[in-house]
Amino acid sequence: MTDLPDLPLPGHGATAERLRGLTALGRADLVTCRLAEGHVDAVAIRAELGDLDQDQNRSGERWGVWAAAPSSVRAEHGPHGWRLTGDRPWCSGAAWCTDALVTAAADDGIRLFAVRTEHPHATPLDGTWPAIGMAGSDSRTIRFTDAPARPVGDPGAYVDRPGFWHGGVGVAACWFGGALGVADTLLSAARRKDPGPHALAHLGAVDVALGAARAVLDEAAARIDADPKADAHRLALRVRATVEATATEVLDRVGRALGAGPLCRDPDHARRVADLTVYLRQSHAEADLEQLGRLLAEGEGQW
Repeated sequence: MTDLPDLPLPGHGATAERLRGLTALGRADLVTCRLAEGHVDAVAIRAELGDLDQDQNRSGERWGVWAAAPSSVRAEHGPHGWRLTGDRPWCSGAAWCTDALVTAAADDGIRLFAVRTEHPHATPLDGTWPAIGMAGSDSRTIRFTDAPARPVGDPGAYVDRPGFWHGGVGVAACWFGGALGVADTLLSAARRKDPGPHALAHLGAVDVALGAARAVLDEAAARIDADPKADAHRLALRVRATVEATATEVLDRVGRALGAGPLCRDPDHARRVADLTVYLRQSHAEADLEQLGRLLAEGEGQW
């Protein structure tokens, strides 16, 4: 990927445009979308936490957000500033990113840091991403060794800011794009020849499911722009669960409608299915649904 997207920041009046941009990227190619989503999420995080004035004249930056397992990396502050040490899994764009936002455990809590991903301070570990689906995302483990780092925000600011859940909605927009890409195979097949009544029923059901996902994304964009400082936790969980369910249904129905043919003879479709299957597992499934139910049971909001 050479051209990174320039998408509007969430909560600034054009969130729907941002989500549509991510959806379009996901529909075309989920690996490209995953890398682009990490970059634009990093831009949004830095803007929200007041870091965008740093190094703003550098060209060719490609950012990632490497925040899984926050305590797997340790931050120490010494006479020469902050340094990070430890192994961080799930670093998408391990060899592609020039910079990353990295969470790490410090004496005063979990902090977020900006790090240049340069050898020998940041080394992707071979053999830590033997994936089939999303293979091109290169989500290897990164080993940080006394890596110079710049703090971004205060301790806890990464997860406490309103935009944390805006980013979660952005990931759902990527999933939705992937679902559209898989569904395109069924639509194209149906328009080439009569696929029969069962396949047409699946096509109709896919249209219903995609319409529901599109509606919740549009609603989320409007709500984020209407009140960008509001707690969007429940909103993001509901959007992500809806889009995940839609994408899962699309994968199932397209497979049932078309059989094994496209999975075995259409490499682009087979790759989309494999990529979307892996990407969807960024959802925490029943754990996220439990969170959503708990928020409702504790009195947050109405239906």
